[in-house]
Amino acid sequence: MSSSPKKRVISVFMLAMINVAAICNIANLPLTAQKGFSLLFYYAVASILFFIPCALISAELATGWPQRGGVYIWVREALGDKASFVAIWLQWIENVVWYPTILSFIAATFAYVFNPALSENKFYILSVILSVYWIVTLLNLFGMKISGWISSFCVMVGTIIPGSIIILLGLSWILLGRTPETTISFSNLIPSFGSFENFSILAAVLFAFSGLEMSAVHAAEVENPQKNYPKAILLSAIIIFVITSFAALSIAIVVPPEKIELASGSIEAFRYFLDAYNLSWAVPIVAIMMVIGSMGMVSTWIVGPTKGLLATAQHGELPPFLQKTNKNRMPTHLLITQGCIVTALAFVFLFMPNISTAYRILLLLTSQLYIIMYLLMFISAIVLRYKKPDVERTFRVPFNNVGMWIAALFGLFACGFGLILGFIPPKDLDKAQSFNYIIFLIIGIVIFAGLPLLIHRLRKPSWHVMKDL
Repeated sequence: MSSSPKKRVISVFMLAMINVAAICNIANLPLTAQKGFSLLFYYAVASILFFIPCALISAELATGWPQRGGVYIWVREALGDKASFVAIWLQWIENVVWYPTILSFIAATFAYVFNPALSENKFYILSVILSVYWIVTLLNLFGMKISGWISSFCVMVGTIIPGSIIILLGLSWILLGRTPETTISFSNLIPSFGSFENFSILAAVLFAFSGLEMSAVHAAEVENPQKNYPKAILLSAIIIFVITSFAALSIAIVVPPEKIELASGSIEAFRYFLDAYNLSWAVPIVAIMMVIGSMGMVSTWIVGPTKGLLATAQHGELPPFLQKTNKNRMPTHLLITQGCIVTALAFVFLFMPNISTAYRILLLLTSQLYIIMYLLMFISAIVLRYKKPDVERTFRVPFNNVGMWIAALFGLFACGFGLILGFIPPKDLDKAQSFNYIIFLIIGIVIFAGLPLLIHRLRKPSWHVMKDL
């Protein structure tokens, strides 16, 4: 172990911005804006069942176990090495599959600034995916201070500023006496759940809030983590909820539902929104802001789960080659290996005729894998209350063990709901396609959840390098 003290480089503000960058993206606002005033119901339910429990439990676990590793450390302390490796592996691998999708969105949105036709060009999409991913990866090699500032800058320019402007424009629409496009009334607040689509939207909103636990991998680099981590969680949770709910409501107030539904992409929904204020000239600016916000999200997720995987690698779960770090304590070999996998996945754009359908299934697979990780995290939170009651936690979920049981059971219910719903095929698939859809998910889950179990079984004692986790 190194005897030199570790330099704390992440402030409360920076950690909060990392959280916001990981979760909040204005590109996702039109999805829920389609639901009109009832979107507030979806966000309220998602917050109660998932977002608030996740925030409370993450804050407790991070202040009790502030070592680098996040969910890996928590699950290891509660359920052992095997389960912890599965948890951090799932958090990492689901992002590896996700990167090409968010990067393709960045490419298509950026094309909208100067030549929308390029968004259909596979070679353009591929070149942007590879360029942006590797540039962001190389920037992250300079350490968490640089990585944190990238996230902070991107989330301010690409999320908080445009999100705040959208909220103010929606408020002005009401104050100027214009007729809102959605009926603002209590009767319109509660959606009808006789429709499968409404259940799907609820599941999508539930896991649009996922990722708050990821920043715990940086806890060891936070100034006074026992006190500052909960502060950062609270600040980021407020920002995320306000922007995602009220900015989406602003779009619902200004843009007719059919215009949002018929939009070819989120940038088109923003075009309708800005046209209503005679601000068409601002569409390219908003597109650039969306790109910056998405790049911040990519940067945050590139380094977060990888640092968690580094902790488990140094505990002996992965070969020494993948345990290498540079002078900035960044996992160089893991980041480069991850980049090679993402590069290979990106070439799917050249060989698949129907990219959107394939990626819709891949995205759903990643969410299912993430749900399994959350199941392990919520179970671990309960176990640690009984297994490690004497570990000092600067922040604790309120109301003692009863409060922990309530928070964790809410989270487990949300996860179970999402997991079951994920196996219901989309209504636009025929019988044969629906069967293939279910088989694909089952095989994908078995393979990706089974790989860490296989690696764990094949690990060698020589892989275990003494490190301060």
